[in-house]
Amino acid sequence: MSDWQAWMRRAIELALAPDVPRSANPRVGCVIVDASGQLVGEGFHRGAGSEHAEVVALRAAGERARGGAAIVTLEPCRHTGRTGPCTAALIEAGIATVVFAQHDPSRQAGGGREVLRSAGIEVIGGVLLAEAEQVTLGWTHLARTGRPLVTAKCAMSLDGRVSGPSGEPIAITGEGANAWSHRFRGHVDAICVGTGTVIADDPRITARDASGDLLPRQPLRVVVGKRDLPAGLRVFDGAAPTLVVPSHEPQEVLAALMERHVHHALIEGGPTLCGAFLDAGLVDEVLWWIAPRLLGSGLPALARLGRPVPVDVVAVEQIGEDVLVRGRIGKATEATGSGCSLE
Repeated sequence: MSDWQAWMRRAIELALAPDVPRSANPRVGCVIVDASGQLVGEGFHRGAGSEHAEVVALRAAGERARGGAAIVTLEPCRHTGRTGPCTAALIEAGIATVVFAQHDPSRQAGGGREVLRSAGIEVIGGVLLAEAEQVTLGWTHLARTGRPLVTAKCAMSLDGRVSGPSGEPIAITGEGANAWSHRFRGHVDAICVGTGTVIADDPRITARDASGDLLPRQPLRVVVGKRDLPAGLRVFDGAAPTLVVPSHEPQEVLAALMERHVHHALIEGGPTLCGAFLDAGLVDEVLWWIAPRLLGSGLPALARLGRPVPVDVVAVEQIGEDVLVRGRIGKATEATGSGCSLE
């Protein structure tokens, strides 16, 4: 009937709407085309308690949905929670074909494809799977592992330094790397820094565009540690929500983030904080920036680790004058880890 990939790309665009708040639910987009292949409805999920993407799109389509197709980024749910099951809405609307990208990995809501097929609906799965999985990366990780996805980010000189000689902040990477990093910030749910970094650097910890303006979607700013923080710090400026977690235990930090519906956390600030999460086996991927500079002194990129941490490099890219190494933490540290604290 239609070009499923083209319609799925539109559904993915809808799922990435910039004004969707953090939510316990995944970000989902849906497109409805009629029996002749014409677009008749579209929608996206705005967060827990709001109507699911399929229901929004079906309402826009009305009777024109009957005999048509629903193209949705995530397998339609089959359970009743704060809203009804999307499978029932699709069946009632007379949809003939459902095309989805990603299977729902959750035990409670997954399995919608079987419900739809038993109702005589044609179901096609896996369309633009890789692209759709990027939209729900953190939520999928949480559903499978029981904790948020954790990315550790560092920007260091060629000799592994991240500060000036006395620990003072210093520009490490160039404009290209900084712009890339701010775009990445705009896609995560939380940015975590230690109290030492906040006190020493007074960072804003926001996602901004090239002109310095705030991006539409701001991550939760998370300050980890037990030091007293001056009230005038920029992290308390109201530009984005801020959470202080007075703990030195990575597991407790993640528990606090889950209470705030954080699916994907970015560890940015402080060699001690990053090292503690790595030692505890709670980092899933790394973004390691290497700048073509030799500083000769200053803080090292990481605090001392209790053991080597293997990294499987998945990409090496030059952005501007800097090099970005992207990697996944190797299998040797996928277990719970040593539980090392931040102290």
